[in-house]
Amino acid sequence: MATPATGLHSLATIIKRLEAATSRIEDIVATQGTILPQAAADSASAPAQAQPKAPAGAPAPPPPPPPPPPPPVAAAAPAQETPQSITAFDEKVIDAKVKKFVELSNGLGAASIAELAGLVEKQYTAVRAFLLTAATCQKPDEKAFAGVVDQVGDTVGAISKARDSHRKDAKWSTYLTMIAEGAPGVGWIINPKPLGVVDGTKESVVYYLNKVIKECDKNPQHTEWARSYSSIFDALRDYVKEYHLTGVVWNAKVTSLPTPPTPFTNNHLQGIPYDQYKAQSSSAPAAGGPPPPPPPPPPKAAPAPAGGAAAVFAELNKGEDITKTLRKVDKSEMTHKNPALRAGSVVPASVASPAAAGKKPVRPAKPSALAGKKPPKFVLDANKWLIEYQENESSLVVENVEINQSVNIFGCKNSTIIIKGKVNAVTIFNSVKTSVLVESVVSSVSVTSSPSFAIQVTGTAPMIQIDSTDSGQIYLSKDSLHAEITTAKCSAINVSIPVPGEEEGVFAEQPVPEMLKTVVKDGKLVTSIVEHSG
Repeated sequence: MATPATGLHSLATIIKRLEAATSRIEDIVATQGTILPQAAADSASAPAQAQPKAPAGAPAPPPPPPPPPPPPVAAAAPAQETPQSITAFDEKVIDAKVKKFVELSNGLGAASIAELAGLVEKQYTAVRAFLLTAATCQKPDEKAFAGVVDQVGDTVGAISKARDSHRKDAKWSTYLTMIAEGAPGVGWIINPKPLGVVDGTKESVVYYLNKVIKECDKNPQHTEWARSYSSIFDALRDYVKEYHLTGVVWNAKVTSLPTPPTPFTNNHLQGIPYDQYKAQSSSAPAAGGPPPPPPPPPPKAAPAPAGGAAAVFAELNKGEDITKTLRKVDKSEMTHKNPALRAGSVVPASVASPAAAGKKPVRPAKPSALAGKKPPKFVLDANKWLIEYQENESSLVVENVEINQSVNIFGCKNSTIIIKGKVNAVTIFNSVKTSVLVESVVSSVSVTSSPSFAIQVTGTAPMIQIDSTDSGQIYLSKDSLHAEITTAKCSAINVSIPVPGEEEGVFAEQPVPEMLKTVVKDGKLVTSIVEHSG
């Protein structure tokens, strides 16, 4: 048993140590600052067992580090400067002409006219989107390019369909037809001679414009409305002449880049790939809007089963032997060959093959190229004459054609088609030994992949286009000598023109040049025709 002196001595020592610890804690608190009320409340609400006791006289634990400052908000990238050609299209065509036409259409009090006028505004909005795409990025592949063009081409069908739906409205029939006649004019965006398309379309519009003025008995309001639609093509012609005289050119190089680059530019002096442009256009936030919220944190990985990671690495370490345990998938289990499996959400674990079940296997279908002959077609669909899969027909006559109709010839062989009257366009595609006799064409005659063709124009035709075709004959009349003939990937194309002073039917045949010579002169390429003599 300890003596009283010894007990008092021990008690005094403990009190001194407690006072020293208290003094040190007070010094730490004075140095770090007072505890925030919220922190004090949190510490007070914490369970007692979560706070371990510090031994007497031990130094206090250091305070937790302050939270990191919030990341700075990124400054919005400056908007990309709109190309001058797009600004001009907005000012000269859409704002000055199209919107005025829509306003006057709404003032006529006809729901059908207002509907078609709204579709015209959407059509030129689609043209603007096409021009902006071409001015921003490189020309895409054929499939993507066709998709971009279809966005504009679909507007032509929409206007034609809307016009057909109001055919019973006899009072506004001519008005609606005039609008529909101007719809194909947007085809200039894919034509190397866009002025010819615009002028041809305006000619069709003016034809019905005069009928509208006659029907309305020169009503000033209706006359102004009709002329406002015609003025769209006047403005469009001036615009095309200034910016796209030889057709729409896709952006191979960027002349200037904003600083810093916007989402639609890169660090190279090259146009943006279309796929990148399309992806960035769909993911770019709206201008002036708040930045998108940060992505949520990734979900926590579920705990691996016993031996999971070790088993995976063990399998990977087998090398080529890992494929020995795989089995061959039967055709009956392939979803791309069995629509019934795609319709369900679960693929059966095992399906007996036809051979195992004792059934005769199904013979695969023949490719379309080996399929039998397709039935011939000769019909008028809306404003298009469809002549398809005609063989050994010596005289197919297309009568009662209208100026807004087109004739499409496809898959014909050893046949002759006679077109009586004036049509908008004639197209010959994938036909062999096919002859076409046409009186007059408003826009153009197009021949593609149709060897051994023959075309005779008895009236007028402003343009004849031939592509990927060998061995062809073109007969021009005296009124069609001004026609522009363009060829690409062609050979053995001859043009027969009337002989001056001779009777009708006497032609002089002249070949279209096939060989060209290109030299560099003064830093530029100079191309000339190679002529053979002797």
